[in-house]
Amino acid sequence: MTNIDQMFGVEGKSVLVTGGSRGIGHAIADGFVRAGARVYISSRNAQQCRDAAAALGAFGSCIGLPCNIADRDERQRLVVALKTHEPALDVLVNNAGAIWTAPLEEYPESGWDKVFDLNIKGTFFLVKALVPMLAAAATADDPARIINVGSIDAFRIPPHESYAYPASKAALHQLTRQLASRLAPQHITANVIAPGLYPSKMLAAPAEREALAAMLAPIPLKRLAEPSDLAGTAIYLASRAGSYVTGAVIPVDGGLATTL
Repeated sequence: MTNIDQMFGVEGKSVLVTGGSRGIGHAIADGFVRAGARVYISSRNAQQCRDAAAALGAFGSCIGLPCNIADRDERQRLVVALKTHEPALDVLVNNAGAIWTAPLEEYPESGWDKVFDLNIKGTFFLVKALVPMLAAAATADDPARIINVGSIDAFRIPPHESYAYPASKAALHQLTRQLASRLAPQHITANVIAPGLYPSKMLAAPAEREALAAMLAPIPLKRLAEPSDLAGTAIYLASRAGSYVTGAVIPVDGGLATTL
């Protein structure tokens, strides 16, 4: 029987986390760094990317590779830069994403394009570009992993008018299933983490803190997601314990969308 460290360990694995400078991506990157992986983070904001990588580097190995995943040329530069550090990639975490909220009557085509160009198009073409590096790391016993960060809004109607966002996340969930099927012969798995409500800077405002009780009311577990919830799920999927899981969508939402 494999011991617990071997079962859930990711030490020595190479990991790229897009959108890793803040929020959920930062939480996941932090978890991998502290678990002994070699972590690379990307972000559209070059300074934030460098600052976050430097902060995470205090706990292990982390390098910032600034990139707007929605831009073809920047994606290509990211892949080239990653290859200067690693011959192969064990884990790709696609977290970079955008949201646009507006009333139906005012919803702009530019907002729709921004969300889909990043959440779906950019993610798909980054996966396509990195398949050779993922395949180079993959074995039957220890597959390479694609972990896409979706959303519970992909399988519920969100409370706000963010039409492109839930549609893009539903598309990402389906894309992940198709990638799982297509890439299985190359020993690459593909799964989704679908987070629920997660604390953000907006909750620092007094009005939002007052609204927190109302936000928690429909959540069966009565709390927001914590960094360890997302990082732990990602590490599980990247570890030996998750090596036989592919094509799955794992809600991490305290039961918000899955029990109501």
